[in-house]
Amino acid sequence: MEKKKRRGLFATLLIVAAMVIAVGGVIAYKYYKAFFAPNVTAEAEYLYIYTHWDFEDIMTNLSELHAIDDTAAFRWAANKMDYPGRVKPGKYKLEPGMNNRTLINKLGGGFQEPVKLRFENVRLKENLASVLAKQLEPDSIAFINLLNNDSLATRYGFNTENFLSMFIPNTYEFYWNTSIERFADRMNEEYQKFWNDDRREKAAALNLSPQEVGVLASIVKGEALHTDEMPSIAGLYLNRLRKGMLLQADPTVIFANNDFTIRRVLYRHLRTDSPYNTYLYRGLPPGPIMMPSIASIDATLNYQQHDYLYMCAKDDFSGYHNFAVTQAEHNINARKFQQALNERNIKR
Repeated sequence: MEKKKRRGLFATLLIVAAMVIAVGGVIAYKYYKAFFAPNVTAEAEYLYIYTHWDFEDIMTNLSELHAIDDTAAFRWAANKMDYPGRVKPGKYKLEPGMNNRTLINKLGGGFQEPVKLRFENVRLKENLASVLAKQLEPDSIAFINLLNNDSLATRYGFNTENFLSMFIPNTYEFYWNTSIERFADRMNEEYQKFWNDDRREKAAALNLSPQEVGVLASIVKGEALHTDEMPSIAGLYLNRLRKGMLLQADPTVIFANNDFTIRRVLYRHLRTDSPYNTYLYRGLPPGPIMMPSIASIDATLNYQQHDYLYMCAKDDFSGYHNFAVTQAEHNINARKFQQALNERNIKR
């Protein structure tokens, strides 16, 4: 009888042990699946978390992107790790096969991927706003409002006409969720670094402010198809400025007409009344006609000294120019170029 009882107790203990092991196994598997099993797919390279988002927005986005295989497991792990209360905006790199624990630690710690922000060859503020909005969180309207903010421009030593020249074209590292205000401050900091003592001294020697150099450099960039010709073009315009001559730069006329499809500047274009039309108004226009490049700024500061006052595109359409000291020489070069345009049937 006693033996039967012992056997019964032993059997019961075995059953209980088996149940404990089974339950423990289920719990262990649940924890493994929730925290350590691969869950991130290869469907999305990045997860963008906007500044105003909460945890539910993130869950919706992860589902729409098909970025994780098991959303329920992610939600369970996120709650266990208190992630819903520490959501941080940003751009986060998603690695295929990443587990929930690693992903939640990345998101909750704000370990986002920096953005290599690059801009160059920008003609208008609207173009810059569009480029920036494609790479950072604020939209193009927020950026255009920044670029048209006169009080902000004044704070940095500019106005809305020449504010574009504060943005030195280059590659910069930003976080995707950088605010408009911080972006502007950073660009001003980069501008101040760029305009070091050496560049400022060279600008002063030209009797130009850094802002005016930026305007002239934008014209040089508009004229030059080849960087090696920029110093010669800069020297020509500086000669005309010193003599009080009209700059008569075709790129300013194109800008004044707001028609960047113009290939042949005609007399009707020259009559457009605008402070940017340097065929009508002396001196520099009120602002850059495009974002000046570093090459065009340095070419202006390190201009080539010569006596040229006129230039005309070469008739071989190489992108280079024929330079002249006198109007008579220039007229000969101009006739050659006009004839080449006619031969190619370029009428506008």
